[in-house]
Amino acid sequence: MPRIELDKAYTPSTVEARLYQKWEEQGCFRAQIRKGHKPYVIMMPPPNVTGMLTLGHVLNNSLQDLLARWRRMSGDDVLWLPGTDHAGIATQIKVEDQLAKEGLTRHDLGREKLVEKIWEWRENYGGIILQQLRKIGASCDWSRTRFTLDADLSRAVAEIFVRLYDKGLIYRGKRIVNWDPEKHTALSDEQVEFRNVNSHLWHFKYPLSDGSGHLVVATTRPETMLGDTAVAVHPEDERYKHLHGKTITLPLVGRRIPIVPDEYVDREFGTGCVKVTPAHDPNDFEIGNRHGLQFIIVIGPDGRMSDEAPVPFCGLDRKEARKAVVAALEEQGLVEKIEPYSHSVGHNERTGTVIEPLLSEQWFVKMQDLAQPAIAAVREGRVKFHPEHWEKTYFHWLENVRDWCISRQIWWGHRIPLWTVKETGEVICSLDDPTIDPNYAGLTLVQDPDVVDTWFSSWLWPFSTLGWPNKTDDLTHFYPTSTLVTAPDIIFLWVARMIIASEEVFGVEPFRDVYFTGLVRDMQGRKMSKSLGNSPDPLEVVDSYGADALRFTIISQTPRGGDIRFGSDMCEQGRNFANKLWNATRFLLMNVPEDGATFAFDPIEILPNAPENLIDRWITSAFFSCVRDVDRAMTEFRFADAAKRIYSFIWNDFCDWYLELIKVRLQGSAANRSDALTHALGVLHGIVRLLHPLMPFVTEEIYQTLSKLSASTWPADHRHTSIMQAEFPRYQAALADESVEAQFSKLQDVVNAIRNIRGELRIAPSLRIPAGIRSDKKALAGEWENLSDSVLRLAGLDLFELDRPRPKGSASAIAQGIEVYVPLHGLIDVNAERARLGKEDERLLKLVVGTKAKLSNASFVERAKPEVVEAERDKLAELEHAHEKIRRFLDELESV
Repeated sequence: MPRIELDKAYTPSTVEARLYQKWEEQGCFRAQIRKGHKPYVIMMPPPNVTGMLTLGHVLNNSLQDLLARWRRMSGDDVLWLPGTDHAGIATQIKVEDQLAKEGLTRHDLGREKLVEKIWEWRENYGGIILQQLRKIGASCDWSRTRFTLDADLSRAVAEIFVRLYDKGLIYRGKRIVNWDPEKHTALSDEQVEFRNVNSHLWHFKYPLSDGSGHLVVATTRPETMLGDTAVAVHPEDERYKHLHGKTITLPLVGRRIPIVPDEYVDREFGTGCVKVTPAHDPNDFEIGNRHGLQFIIVIGPDGRMSDEAPVPFCGLDRKEARKAVVAALEEQGLVEKIEPYSHSVGHNERTGTVIEPLLSEQWFVKMQDLAQPAIAAVREGRVKFHPEHWEKTYFHWLENVRDWCISRQIWWGHRIPLWTVKETGEVICSLDDPTIDPNYAGLTLVQDPDVVDTWFSSWLWPFSTLGWPNKTDDLTHFYPTSTLVTAPDIIFLWVARMIIASEEVFGVEPFRDVYFTGLVRDMQGRKMSKSLGNSPDPLEVVDSYGADALRFTIISQTPRGGDIRFGSDMCEQGRNFANKLWNATRFLLMNVPEDGATFAFDPIEILPNAPENLIDRWITSAFFSCVRDVDRAMTEFRFADAAKRIYSFIWNDFCDWYLELIKVRLQGSAANRSDALTHALGVLHGIVRLLHPLMPFVTEEIYQTLSKLSASTWPADHRHTSIMQAEFPRYQAALADESVEAQFSKLQDVVNAIRNIRGELRIAPSLRIPAGIRSDKKALAGEWENLSDSVLRLAGLDLFELDRPRPKGSASAIAQGIEVYVPLHGLIDVNAERARLGKEDERLLKLVVGTKAKLSNASFVERAKPEVVEAERDKLAELEHAHEKIRRFLDELESV
C-alpha cells in the first residue's frame, strides 16, 4: 500500500465546501426514526427571512450543531429542524421600501398584489441565511426545513386561534399599543427600540377650577395634554390631600378634570403632580381604568391631532402640535419653566419612526390562566433553564403577565380567521373559509383585515413544524423536543409563550432544557452594530481562518450563559489548533511503513485493550479522563469547559508530550514501531471523534484519511462513510488509571521546571546538562526509574540524578513537592549572568513599585473601568512572581 500523505498545511478552503456537499448528498443530517433509539430534538430558533448571518447566529447555531453532532454520534435519533420566520412587518417593510423607489405605496398595489410581491422577494432572498449557516457546518435536517407561512403551519395558526377563541380566551378590546403612525400598525414590544433623546421637560400650570390657585405638572409631551382627563397625586402626599376630589380646568380645552389620588405617582419626582392622558400612555391607561376616567384620543393613527383636539390644533402633525401647544400656553402665562431633559423614547427598530402609545381596538389573548401551567413547568423542574438565574426573570414576567395584543395592521402574515356577516353583524370564527358555506349564501361576509403577531405563529414552532394538528410519525417520535438554544432577550416573547402553547395543547412541556446564550461583544465590551463598524462579517472570518477555527474560538470563549468578547484575530488560536492536529496526523502517517502487509489498523479494537507500555497506558488513561470530563461538561451545558478540556488534552498531552515520548519507539525495531504507531493512531482516531462536534471539517478530513489505513481489514460495522456515523468515545473506567496520570503529571512538571531554569539562565537548548530531583519526604527512585529515560530526552540532559543531595551552586525549583535542581558549575558565565539578573531585578522592582503605587491611588481605582483595574492587579501579580524568580536565581548564584 503506498504511503498516505497529507498536505503540509491544513487549508480549510479546499476542504469545507467539498465535505459539506458530500454530507448533504449522503443524507448524513437526515433524522431517522429507529426502534430502540431515543430521540434528541433541537428546533432552530427560526431566523427572520430577512436575516443575514451575524456572529450571534454563529454562536447560537454552533452550539446547536455541537449538541446535534454529539447526540447523533452517541446513537440518538437526532432531529435538528431548521427554518425561517416570515417576520411580518420587517419583511413587508423591505418590499415597501422597494416600491417607494418606484414611487408606489402598498395601497397602490392592493393587498393581493403586495402579498404576491413579498412572496417573490422571499423566493429570491429568503433562504440566504440558511445557505450561510451551511458555511459554518450546520448539520440540520434540511429536508425538513420549514417556513412559518407554509400551508400546514398556517393551518396550525388558524387551529390555535379558533380553539382559544371558542374557549373565550381571545377577545377584541381597547388597550394602549405601540403604534407606528408611518406604517399604520401596532408593533410588538421587541420591535420597539428605545433610544436616548435630548429634549425638554416642560412645566405647566393647571388652574384649580375654584380659582384658589394652580398645580404644576411636568411633561415631555406637551401635545398630549389636550387629552388629559385627570391630574394624579400620591394619596399620602400631605401637600395635596386637601385637593382630593377637586378639579382643575384644563388649559386650552376648558374641560374640568378631577384630581385623583393614586399610588403610582412618585411624590419625589417634580412637584408630585402627574398629568393623566389615558389614551396615550400605558401607565395613564391603568390609572384611567382604576378611576373610571375618560379616554380621549387626541392623536390619530396617522400621527396627526384628531377631531377630539381643539380646533386650532386639529390636523397638526405631532411635532407641529407640540410647538403650537407650548406657544399657546406661554401666551396665557401658564408655562412655569422649560429645562433640558434626556429621556428614552420608543422607535420602530426597522424604520426609526417614533412610536405613538395609542389607545386602539385590537385582538388580545387572555394570558393569566394560560400562564399558570407554564409557571408550574419551570417551578417543578420539568423545564430547566441554563443558567438557572433566568428563572427569576421568567417567573416575574409570567406572574405579572398582561393580555397579549396579537393583531397587526399589515398584510404579510397569517390572516385572522374571523368574518363578520355584514347584514346581521354575526362574527364567525372558522378554520375554513365560510364564504363558500351554503349556510351563508346570499350574505356578505367580510374577513378581519388584520394579521396575527409573528410570535403567534412562532409560539407553535416546536410542534407545528412536526405536523400538528395532524398526528404524524414525526410528532409522535420527536415531541416533546429536547433542548432549546436561544437568547435571553426573547425569554418572554418566545420561550415563555412556547411553553404556554405546549401546555395548552398537549399538557406537556415543549422541551426539557433551555440554554440561554450571551451577547457577542467587541473587545471593548460594546454591543456589535453596523453603526459602530465593530461587527465582523462571519463569512469573511470563515474565509480567513476556516469554519472550524471560528466555531472553536466562539465556543471556547463563551462563559456559561455569559457575554463574549470577540475579535477576528482571536480565531488564530482555532486555526493553529486545527493545524496542530493536522501536523500530528501527518507526522504519524509519515511513520506508517509503505508495505501495508506489516501494518494492520483497526482503531475500535485498539483503545478498549489495556496497553502494556507505560507511556501508552498514560495517554490512554488521559484520553478517557478527557472523554469523561467533556461528556460531563456537555451534559451540564458548560461548552467552553468542554472545548478547553479537549484543547488541553490534544495540544499538550497528545501532541507536545506523547508524540515526543514515542519518537524513540518509532525509530526502533519494526515491532516497537508498529506497537507505538498502532496505539498512537488509535488514540488519534478517538481524538477526532471526540473533537468532531466542535470542529467538524478538519476531523472529518482526518477521519477519512485514517480510514484508508488497512480499511479492508476492518469489520463492516467499523467502516463508515462519515465520522458522524462513528461512535462518540465512551468513558472506559477500566482504562483510566489515576496513578499513571499522576506520575506523568509529575514528569511534565519536572521537565518544565528544568526547561524554565534553562530558559531563565540562557543555557543553550542544544547543550546537554545534568539535573536531578529529590524529596525530603520519600525516596523517588522506585517511582521514577521507568521515567528517567524520558526526562533525559525531553529536558535535554546528559545526567538525571535521583535522591542525591543538591550540589552547591545549583538553580532549583519545586514541582509538586519535588525539588528539581540543575548544577550550574561550568554551565554559565556566573559574573555576567549575575550582572544581567541584577539589572533585571532592578527593572522589575521599579515596575512592581510603580504598579503598587497606581493601585494604591484611590482616584485611579474609583474612576477607571473595573476591567482596567483588574488588568493592573493581574499585571502586579505577574511582576511580583517574575521578580521573586529573579531574586531566587540571584541567591543561588551567590553560592556558585
